[in-house]
Amino acid sequence: MNGRPRGAAGRRAGVRRRPVARLGVRGAAVLPLAVAVTALGAGPAQAEGYRYWSFWQRDGGSWSYATEGPATARPADGDVEGFRFSVSADSQDAAKPRGRADFDAICAGTPAEDGRKRVALLLDFGTAGDAPDGERPPEPRTECASLPEDATSGEALAAVAKPLRYNTSALLCAIAGYPERGCGEQVSGDAGAGTGGGESSGESGSDRAGDDRAGGDRAGDAPVDEAGGSSTGLYAGAAVVAVLAAGAVWQARRRRG
Repeated sequence: MNGRPRGAAGRRAGVRRRPVARLGVRGAAVLPLAVAVTALGAGPAQAEGYRYWSFWQRDGGSWSYATEGPATARPADGDVEGFRFSVSADSQDAAKPRGRADFDAICAGTPAEDGRKRVALLLDFGTAGDAPDGERPPEPRTECASLPEDATSGEALAAVAKPLRYNTSALLCAIAGYPERGCGEQVSGDAGAGTGGGESSGESGSDRAGDDRAGGDRAGDAPVDEAGGSSTGLYAGAAVVAVLAAGAVWQARRRRG
């Protein structure tokens, strides 16, 4: 009685051992390589971002990333626009302006005039994590600009938030003097990319939104890094499939042999 289970156990163990022995040097090399490539694909890419002012337009009860810059956008009377300073990888990662964005509340003290329009602006200077070294962001604030009917968003901003600073490519670098230096500079992934919070005061919605757009002549255009890390996982995944497929074919041939 005791001998039969031991023999059966020994046969089962033998069945387990034989495929391992058959792998040999080639099979043993495939497995560590597959594990290494899998680890490469699973590792998170080191994200990088840019520190800049993004430009937003209020659409109903939510913010939309502007489809054109303030130099060419022409808001209508009663529109609400926002500017947010933050670190983000691109427009899809950009933080929305925080605070109450209500036209009637912002422009309550600015009377309507014939031949002019009123535009409400929400200026969000970002968080301490977004700020350049040695600088502290001012508190968010709202302004109501009274302008000629054909004025642009850039002119509205200039009317209520000077001094503005632009670089040689006409990229908006500073609003109301903030920040004092820098303009769209690249920031390493561990320096707080996407640090800003979302909308507050009971407003809903994600704090990351927008359409990717290239160019540097408009506020809200994040500098584009063509060498993004997202393709690393794609290539690594393909390599894993290739390695595992090769190992399966090799083992199948060994069994037939």
